[in-house]
Amino acid sequence: MINAKDIFSIQNQTEFENVALAVFKFQFENNAIYRSFCDLLYIHPSDVKHIADIPFLPISFFKTHEILSTSEEIQETFTSSGTTGSVTSKHQVTNISIYEESFLKGFKHFYGNIEEYTILALLPNYLEREGSSLVYMVNDLIEKSNKPESGFYLNNLSALKSKLETLDKQGEKVLLIGVSFALLNLVESHSFALKNTIIMETGGMKGRRKELIREELHDILKQGFGVQNIHSEYGMTELLSQAYSIGNGVFKCPNWMRVLTRDTEDALSIQAPGKTGGLNVIDLANINSCSFIATQDLAKVSNNGSFEILGRFDNSDIRGCNLMVL
Repeated sequence: MINAKDIFSIQNQTEFENVALAVFKFQFENNAIYRSFCDLLYIHPSDVKHIADIPFLPISFFKTHEILSTSEEIQETFTSSGTTGSVTSKHQVTNISIYEESFLKGFKHFYGNIEEYTILALLPNYLEREGSSLVYMVNDLIEKSNKPESGFYLNNLSALKSKLETLDKQGEKVLLIGVSFALLNLVESHSFALKNTIIMETGGMKGRRKELIREELHDILKQGFGVQNIHSEYGMTELLSQAYSIGNGVFKCPNWMRVLTRDTEDALSIQAPGKTGGLNVIDLANINSCSFIATQDLAKVSNNGSFEILGRFDNSDIRGCNLMVL
């Protein structure tokens, strides 16, 4: 039986591969949807010797099925944002402490002790609905920071401007985490010259503004906030771990998370590093759902495991993965 200690104590690639193969076997045996998917591919654990042999479940299955590898009681159900009438993803979490351990350890790995930061959050679209895994994470980070100034902001941009400038001038280490369209709204109405503040965007215009390429978005935000780099967080409803970029859109994963790319014409073919393809994510914190997910992002992965997001597939399902209808 795999447990959280096995996952969060991983230190190197060999340990990761060993745990990943054990998690695959566990989920093959205990996740009915994933087992059916593997069966249709005629893939059995005896055939899987390396990570590249593991089948990746299309992320769209979280919209249509319960993806569970356990019969334990569901503690939280995270849902994706979506346009009116669209089908949203649901990630049912049976052990919320694993999610908490994942995002806390991940944050510490990349940024250090949470108590060193004042966390300001500008996530209006997430706050306006229920079931956001991002709001759950940021709310916990705000609480763990133990800073009285930490908190969420909705549409009160003037108050946020005053708070940012006051804290920055006091020399406080500040992390402003925000959805892209809200950060753009902030810098369009106010200008800054921040010295001690990290600006972190979580991506997406959520239908509020025209989508921008990353370079253009980051250039506007760097100029507006007066900072050298824009940080980014890569996470999603279907994952319990996050990758982070400290600038230039290059993301790095914590030790229990890895990414690969698949051929855009052959969804079952894993590519060598350096080629653009569909992003496959291994998130071992997803022990109780599915750890092997084929996302709808296009990406390029480097030899060192870092990656860049280059775009998305269109709204059609992932090519080559429509193997079953249940």
